[in-house]
Amino acid sequence: MPVPETVPDVVFKTRVRDESIKPNPYRWQDTTTKEIFGGKKVIVFSLPGAFTPTCSSNHLPRYEELYEEFKALGIDEIICISVNDAFVMFKWGKEIGAEKVKLLPDGNGEFTRKMGMLVDKSNVGFGMRSWRYSMLVNDCKIEKIFIEPGFADNCPTDPFEVSDADTMLAYLKGTQPTGVCEPRKAFVG
Repeated sequence: MPVPETVPDVVFKTRVRDESIKPNPYRWQDTTTKEIFGGKKVIVFSLPGAFTPTCSSNHLPRYEELYEEFKALGIDEIICISVNDAFVMFKWGKEIGAEKVKLLPDGNGEFTRKMGMLVDKSNVGFGMRSWRYSMLVNDCKIEKIFIEPGFADNCPTDPFEVSDADTMLAYLKGTQPTGVCEPRKAFVG
């Protein structure tokens, strides 16, 4: 499957804390791809949705758990992208306890579509969502990408074999991946 050589140029609709606003201290802020990835070494992982089983029990929690190891290897940021709106991503981050990994909403799916990773998940009532993948981005250039097998609309399964934190960490260390770790959190829902 062809993927772009650089991250797509899009504007993300994000929410940022602004204490001057009462009673809800958040405002909208447009953030560009260049602002997010320019001049930085970033790990991105994308998943089908906030508050979903694998995403909540393993994918995000494990990247959060290994954050300092990634930083020690020269990674500036770790970003989780999902085709969810800013409000959902914010609440999910609070629920999961994500403090280090940045949650980036791709509410309209524009980034995901331009990455070639937008799939129809209507078979589970999700509509258009991201296929699960991870990538290493250096100053907007995609250096390495791990795409889960079976890429397809309405895939009957949710593969989680290569976009996990341990596979990315092994790649950065130049070692062989040992496989996806056990879930880090229990999922209820």
